[in-house]
Amino acid sequence: MKQTRLDEPPEYTARREELRQAEAELMRHREKVAALRRQLPPGAAVEDYEFLEGPRRLADGDDPVTTVRLSELFTSPQRALVVQHVMYGKRQSSPCPMCTMWVDGLNGVVRHIAQNADFVVVTAADPVPLRAHARGRGWDNVRLLSCGESTFQYDLAAEDEAGNQDSTVSVFTLDDDGTPRHVYSCHPRLAEDIPERGIDLLSPVWHLLDLTPHGRGDWYAGLDY
Repeated sequence: MKQTRLDEPPEYTARREELRQAEAELMRHREKVAALRRQLPPGAAVEDYEFLEGPRRLADGDDPVTTVRLSELFTSPQRALVVQHVMYGKRQSSPCPMCTMWVDGLNGVVRHIAQNADFVVVTAADPVPLRAHARGRGWDNVRLLSCGESTFQYDLAAEDEAGNQDSTVSVFTLDDDGTPRHVYSCHPRLAEDIPERGIDLLSPVWHLLDLTPHGRGDWYAGLDY
């Protein structure tokens, strides 16, 4: 079989090279942003919040429900803990479709994350409805926690005073004396003109759609497919 490469039109080749240079510059800028994130000074020491947790395996039912503290979620003092706050519970009576999409993807890669950092999913919802939703999505790999009566969601700006939830990603470290410390949090809203793009980097869905001629458009994740 004779192998040939695509013979693209000159205009396409020129525009593609322009795009390649822009993509390279975007990567360099992204590395600068990541460096700024890593260089943040220590954040606030936080309460050793208590969470509710059912059996690790979803197939084992919902009992017993045990308690676990934030400091106990670290498998090693030298590791960071990444928390995905999911909009579910209190005023959010049904799971957020976008948060669900993120955890759908994270559930598949958490074994890789675990080589470098600890990761948990936290909601304001009680363990039973949270685990029911997780079973329907096949979230067999992520650790699922309920905030119970703690102020964890509110303190991390993942909840307002009325109980409305906001999707958030937070990172914590552990001090030498075992005190949890906040390192970083991000929310969908980055600015007045960027209301929902702040956590885009955590899902490959958007990046794959951005490769297509039609882009992401106004598509929004749902729970019905």
